[in-house]
Amino acid sequence: MAKLNQIIAVEKGVKSKSLQDINAAHAKVQKPALLAGISRTYQPKDEEGEQLPPESTRVQVQGEDVLREMAASLTRLFDVTATKDWANCTARADVTVDGRTVVADVPVSYLLFLEKQLTDLHTFVKKLPTLDAAESWSHDPSTDWWKTDPVRTIRTKKVPRNHVKAEATDKHPAQVEVYYEDVPIGYWTTVKFSGALPARRVNELAERVEKLQQAVKFAREEANGAEVTDQRVGDAVFGYLFG
Repeated sequence: MAKLNQIIAVEKGVKSKSLQDINAAHAKVQKPALLAGISRTYQPKDEEGEQLPPESTRVQVQGEDVLREMAASLTRLFDVTATKDWANCTARADVTVDGRTVVADVPVSYLLFLEKQLTDLHTFVKKLPTLDAAESWSHDPSTDWWKTDPVRTIRTKKVPRNHVKAEATDKHPAQVEVYYEDVPIGYWTTVKFSGALPARRVNELAERVEKLQQAVKFAREEANGAEVTDQRVGDAVFGYLFG
């Protein structure tokens, strides 16, 4: 008895061959010359007339033959696809991670859905924002945010000062140069907050997704190893269509 993964393995080739056969059949019946034949003989008006050989063209394509060939090709496709789809209704497996069954008795179609969704989730998780590694963060229960320790910085103000380059004399006024000095006038206390995630948390989430991805693939392979019952649908369909 065949297994589901064997049926899946041959399905692509059967589909490809059926498509080629259908295209070939379509091409045949679209060429009127291939379906046409003729036979004609010539008889001169009197015995002295010119004698011409008979002419004939054989029919190269017969419609019923084309139908039989196409039905034979499609019958194989219909049977293989039916065998796979019937088996997919019963082929199931558990998704297990580290000995824990996450989802039990999962059908193949849903395992395929899970694989696609987990691929998208993995991309999403890997792109999650992480906390700036240059800062030291702690969790603030009151806001459920991450925060840094307070950092105190000085606020300054530029105050003009006079620098006497030359004292005044009875002949010249004093030479004074104005410059500005940064004078402390207060203090800033800064605490940074963030809603990003610690890198450790993002890595942990990515690892979980990857483990589940592997478990789903393993479950799909297990489910696809189920034995199948060959379905014979094509004969019934084409017996009705072309019978």
